[in-house]
Amino acid sequence: MPTTGKLESMPHDAVIIGGSYAGLSAAMQLVRARRRVLVIDDGRPRNRFAARAHGFLANDGKPGAEIAAAARAQVSAYPTAAFRMAEAVEVERIDGGFSVAFADGTRTRGRRLLLSHGVEDVLADIPGVKERWGRTALHCPWCHGYEVGAGPIGVLGRGEHAVQYAITVAEWGQVTLFMDLSNPLSPEDAHKLYRRGVTIEPTPIAALEGEAPTLTGARLIDGRFMPLKAIFVGANVRVASPFAERLGCEMTDTPMGRIIKVDGLQQTTQPGVFAAGDLARAASNITLATSDGMTAAHAIFRSLVEEEVA
Repeated sequence: MPTTGKLESMPHDAVIIGGSYAGLSAAMQLVRARRRVLVIDDGRPRNRFAARAHGFLANDGKPGAEIAAAARAQVSAYPTAAFRMAEAVEVERIDGGFSVAFADGTRTRGRRLLLSHGVEDVLADIPGVKERWGRTALHCPWCHGYEVGAGPIGVLGRGEHAVQYAITVAEWGQVTLFMDLSNPLSPEDAHKLYRRGVTIEPTPIAALEGEAPTLTGARLIDGRFMPLKAIFVGANVRVASPFAERLGCEMTDTPMGRIIKVDGLQQTTQPGVFAAGDLARAASNITLATSDGMTAAHAIFRSLVEEEVA
């Protein structure tokens, strides 16, 4: 591989912050190209609250931690792969690449940076949601709807996203949409909900009930009790670290929250900085995250080659 002194001074061709599905997928592609890759992982994946992952081809029903561990082992088998289980606390651009600092005061450097550290879910401030999160208080119907099965299901809606969310969840059960109607629904939205058999309940939920993580129903603020097997919560998200904004990357607003803006190659608006996974797309899914990681890796590889032949 042709290099210069400056390139050789960098211990890693790419530093990946976030060792879950997007980060591991990117790492696999890059180490197979014999590139030196460091994956930094703090061990807190977004789906750690769910018992099992569903809908991921050839891995349906496996615990997410088991899938990630198998992927990590496969990446580790390549000699140019390195892992560090630690929390990155600071990232800055330096000559030739990026410097990443850890909580213990040490640093590492790399020519390219991939942000794949994910997002955090901002849960509704309703008693009982947090202790059921990932079990009976859910986010993704594609991930967990089949397991809930038919029966009474709640949907906690927020804003314009609520109607689409409810008519999607209705595929897996009899839905009650808990929604503030201070702003009346449009006739079109009301018709969509009617056609999908969705009941609208404007009275707010006071608390979820049942022996957590089991859910038996929702107690409303007027005292009524509504039996529910599960409730889908349209949680907002926030990017799990401020690295992108500190580096000057543009952000973009989605119905679910503010995420990192990327192009079709997962390139951010800052040269050399790429982003993949839930922090760079509105739709969250293991399959999508792994695909984004692969796309980012190929773009990183091309940018490294272009730099070397320039």
